[in-house]
Amino acid sequence: MRSPKGKLEDGRKVTAEMVRAAIPEELAKVKASVGGDTKTYDRAAEIFEQMSTSEGFAEFLTLPLYEEI
Repeated sequence: MRSPKGKLEDGRKVTAEMVRAAIPEELAKVKASVGGDTKTYDRAAEIFEQMSTSEGFAEFLTLPLYEEI
């Protein structure tokens, strides 16, 4: 990862693979707690994955999201 501080409390290094594996699990939890129409949550999870595992960073984190509205 890009930062030496990218570690969990148990010392494991945060990797792109770890993030990709966690997204579906966390998305399911969010959908279960929110209920109702969660179609936009899937797209938000895709954008989050792209932004958090990309080699480059968006200048402003909101720019990719503005393209969705």
